Amino acid sequence: MDDSARCPCLSGETYGACCGPLHAHVVPAPTAERLMRSRYSAFVVGDAGWLLETWHPSTRPDELELDPTVRWFRLDVLRTDRGGPLDDRGVVEFAAHHRVDGVAEVQREVSRFVRDRSRRWLYVDGVPG
Repeated sequence: MDDSARCPCLSGETYGACCGPLHAHVVPAPTAERLMRSRYSAFVVGDAGWLLETWHPSTRPDELELDPTVRWFRLDVLRTDRGGPLDDRGVVEFAAHHRVDGVAEVQREVSRFVRDRSRRWLYVDGVPG
């Protein structure tokens, strides 16, 4: 994705100022919400490696194949609970809007995040919101 393009997570920043540096391993996610936004952007740009890398080992699948027919087009962050720079755990509730075969759908999820020993945020799991 072009660094000057609008970031898919709809933060209002460009990809190069928002999720791009996280995907390129230039900076770590400072909060659980930023990690969640970068994971959403990874679905948009097709970066399964980033999704697996940021998934907690206790719940991470061995492999991940993204469906190329799904078109992600909008992310709404509905709620955050903790997950700040000084926290070790956090929750982010979101709605991810997408199209499958031209049909609009919404995935609502309440996702849990933890920091590992190196202080990186990791996605643990999510339940429908």
